[in-house]
Amino acid sequence: MRSHILIVEDETRLAALLADYLQAAGFTTHCLHTGTGAVEWIREHQPALVLLDLMLPGTDGLDICRQVRAFSQVPIVMTTARVEEIDRLLGLELGADDYVCKPYSPREVVARVKAVLRRTRAERLSPPTTDAGPLWLDDDSLRVRANGGTIQLTAVEYALLKALVRAPGRIFSRARLMERIYDDHRVVSDRTIDSHVKKLRRRLAEILPPGQELIHSVYGVGYRYEVSEDQRPSP
Repeated sequence: MRSHILIVEDETRLAALLADYLQAAGFTTHCLHTGTGAVEWIREHQPALVLLDLMLPGTDGLDICRQVRAFSQVPIVMTTARVEEIDRLLGLELGADDYVCKPYSPREVVARVKAVLRRTRAERLSPPTTDAGPLWLDDDSLRVRANGGTIQLTAVEYALLKALVRAPGRIFSRARLMERIYDDHRVVSDRTIDSHVKKLRRRLAEILPPGQELIHSVYGVGYRYEVSEDQRPSP
């Protein structure tokens, strides 16, 4: 079955061009040229991925992303000419899974779409991880449970956490963590991974006892996941 991609782009010629390239790559597509009604369309049709422009008439891409994340973890790739918004677009505040800066080539967009779909499908197919100290990770739903509480993570946040918990005590450089999150080997700033970790820590604090820290900073190197014996659940 061919994956269905929703393109939300107000430039009709650009949307048609993206649709042509995605269809040539084996996807089916649907285009919307305004943000109005996009959230309802996503809720009704449940596409495999949403290619979402930041600046849209009606409801803009930031609001659409925020509303969609209230009910769905569908992968979202944002397109933007506003470089200053990149940290927000990467799920640090809104839950987008990737971004492409304008001007871009349609081939780059297709490559990013394929990379995000590969990553999210691999996460869903991999067996659930349970040996994470006080955390219980559910790969199917991208949820994390601890102490009777549950949080819903974005695909980016979940991939970051899973990379760390799979090797407790191992120190990961920022570059290595970015490789685990993105498989297209892009170059991004150290601040991006720091922002991801900051957001993930805030989310974990919602279900962990006050003061309990599992993701530790290693000055000048990167991060590690470490659980002390008193942080492990009782048998």
